[in-house]
Amino acid sequence: MVLCTMAHLSVHSQTSLKISKYIHLPKDSVESHTLISNLNQFLKLCQGDNANNTFVYPPERVETFMLVDEFKEIEKSKGFGDDAFYKPYVTNVVALDSTGYQIQIAHMGTHEGIPYLRTSYNLVAHRSGESFLFSSPLKMNTVNWKHKNFHDIHFYFQDTANVKHMEQYARLVREFDKKLGRQNQLIHIYLAKDATELLRLFGVDYRMDYNGRNQLVFKAVNENESLIIYGNGHQGRSFFDSHDLWHERLGMVVSRSKVNKPVDEGCAYLYGGSWGLTWEEIFRAFDEQIIPQNPDWTAVKEKRMDFGTKGYKNSADNIINALLVKKIETEKGFDAVWELLNIGPFEPGNATYYKVLEKLTSITKEKYNAEIWKLIQAEKQAIQSSGH
Repeated sequence: MVLCTMAHLSVHSQTSLKISKYIHLPKDSVESHTLISNLNQFLKLCQGDNANNTFVYPPERVETFMLVDEFKEIEKSKGFGDDAFYKPYVTNVVALDSTGYQIQIAHMGTHEGIPYLRTSYNLVAHRSGESFLFSSPLKMNTVNWKHKNFHDIHFYFQDTANVKHMEQYARLVREFDKKLGRQNQLIHIYLAKDATELLRLFGVDYRMDYNGRNQLVFKAVNENESLIIYGNGHQGRSFFDSHDLWHERLGMVVSRSKVNKPVDEGCAYLYGGSWGLTWEEIFRAFDEQIIPQNPDWTAVKEKRMDFGTKGYKNSADNIINALLVKKIETEKGFDAVWELLNIGPFEPGNATYYKVLEKLTSITKEKYNAEIWKLIQAEKQAIQSSGH
């Protein structure tokens, strides 16, 4: 998605814009030169860290960062082995009264006489003194949308939206962010009908990479402000899944490539269930399908064992990690869970995992299987006594 930084890229790698003689640029030659010169500078800075792009329109930084990410390394073609295969072309310039211009940019390349279109982007040029600054058209495209606020969480939607789902989302975000130490974050949520509308809203008319996609979720951040656009057909159902929401909020704090995936999944199952099912429903399916096989849980950590819910596969080891997360958080708080979560990616043998687990719980690798069976029995009793 869009939560990435490319500070290591050279800001000089961007090819200068190509402009057809048929494009209607501003009649004033000075303004025309300034517009294109500033646009080239903006595009070159898109290859670096978003925060350092001085040609981003300040009032719409987070909205524009989402579009800026779309320009990163966009000229590269792995298939043709060329880092500058897709050249940027200005394909349209439209005046927006006295405020500036709407500009369309396409990235195209040719091979053996065959043209390849990779992108078609829209952005807005705002007059700022003697120069131009640039933004995504998101706010312009949603100026007539409705909105509803839940403290620092602002929702935007075109027609109707389920307020109950918004309330649930806001509650879970506050819960997850509190665990992750992300208090007082301003969050903007846009609810698009599908992937096509999502992309169009923030300035992507076409990108080859998204061919055939009908559901997407995009994110961008700017200091203590974040923007998320859901394009997943929210009409008639919730626009989010609680399990995935945990992953989204965690991804705002640390790259998921740096955390231990089984522990991360354990958190997501425990806090958000999965596939629309609650944690209790997931655990019941695990109990019915996995427990009768009397597995050795140490072996399950090394060789995946699955059970099904609603036609989807779930890893039994993820459920075991959920039980361990529950135990650790109950006894020592989420800071201890965070320590286990951040041991790094899965490694064969799980030496680091067992070392940290022993430190936090006194459960050694030798005792692991027996202790897990105790946690399973305790969870069964807890669910039975709660009436779930």
